[in-house]
Amino acid sequence: MKDEISFEDFLKTDIRVGTIIEVNDFPKARKPAYQLKIDFGSLGIKKSSAQITDLYTKEELLHKQVSAIINFKPRQIANFKSEVLVLGVYNTDDKVVLLQPSKTIKNGEQVS
Repeated sequence: MKDEISFEDFLKTDIRVGTIIEVNDFPKARKPAYQLKIDFGSLGIKKSSAQITDLYTKEELLHKQVSAIINFKPRQIANFKSEVLVLGVYNTDDKVVLLQPSKTIKNGEQVS
């Protein structure tokens, strides 16, 4: 378990729901990954690099809603600038399972 944080610390994290609108291979990444474009509604379209190739095909990711932290500083990964962090959980096989809403949510809605 990580160190305890305050509720105010949690509030600094902006987690939103968005829909994946484009998925591309990312051959220049050190670990297998996809380049994603995610629609966050009025917040715009953001890019992310996601190491989720083990459990998800490009076709099944398209139009899938995901949760992501949108207020991290952008991170340069090879020739790609990742603007948001898509959230997931490592399963018992050490593969990432995406965190996503169980019902359709308006793009850009905040997780609370």
